[in-house]
Amino acid sequence: MILAETIQETTSFLREIRSKYRSLGFVPTMGALHQGHLSLVSRCHSENDVTAVSIFVNPEQFNDPKDLENYPRNLERDLKMLQGTGYDLVFVPALKTIYPKPDLRTYDFGHLDKVMEGRYRPGHFTGVARVVSRLFQIIKPDRAYFGEKDFQQLAVIRKMTSMLKIPVEIRSCPTVRESDGLAMSSRNVLLNAEQRKDAGLIRQTLKHAAQNRDMKTGELKQWVIDTINSNPLFEVEYFEIVGSHDLEPVADHRNSNIEVTGCIAVKAGPVRLIDNIFFSNFAPL
Repeated sequence: MILAETIQETTSFLREIRSKYRSLGFVPTMGALHQGHLSLVSRCHSENDVTAVSIFVNPEQFNDPKDLENYPRNLERDLKMLQGTGYDLVFVPALKTIYPKPDLRTYDFGHLDKVMEGRYRPGHFTGVARVVSRLFQIIKPDRAYFGEKDFQQLAVIRKMTSMLKIPVEIRSCPTVRESDGLAMSSRNVLLNAEQRKDAGLIRQTLKHAAQNRDMKTGELKQWVIDTINSNPLFEVEYFEIVGSHDLEPVADHRNSNIEVTGCIAVKAGPVRLIDNIFFSNFAPL
């Protein structure tokens, strides 16, 4: 196991270890690790000969400077949490290592990066694509692992790897949740006690929505928004019912012949909480 801060250290170690082993899996993170991240690393370890993890807070994907400033950072804690997950390398680059010069690349993801998160966080997915493609260039993994909580991000990364012809398999992993159903997130620690106590309402509401076969799609969307907004601690930014693969709006979720997903973003004070639920193959917690 090695902690590497430079590209030279990273590529040298991976070159040596890959001369002995076949497959390399990769889990990119922004630190502030929780059990959701650790589940990605453990799955990566179970499916590959070599496991690499990166910890890098990418300023390119923060459209709000305050969000970047407040993002939790604790490398020592993160490294302790990774113990026992089976990783071989942790890559912890400096900003200049990832971006030795300004990254001005732009991408045309069509519809994928313009709805939902893309609407409320302009430039976010450009930043994601820049950093993930850069990390792929350095690590050169066979497989990369991402959580389904960031559902739209998964779609964008899949599109990016296809567009850029990057030879990596994108593996999606189920969202890991707290006991009340709240999706684990690095931002959960920023919730105050009252917000955290009530935050299970989001998952509860999504579960009821996914089981609903009576309301029309427009009515159901409004019901979800009204139900969550009835708690003064929360404000829904968006709730959309979309095709799971193309993120196009679904006109009638009750009679859809494709897999359908409900995607939501909720503000709890300055903290944004995102989540989603599969309608077609919904299974209770």
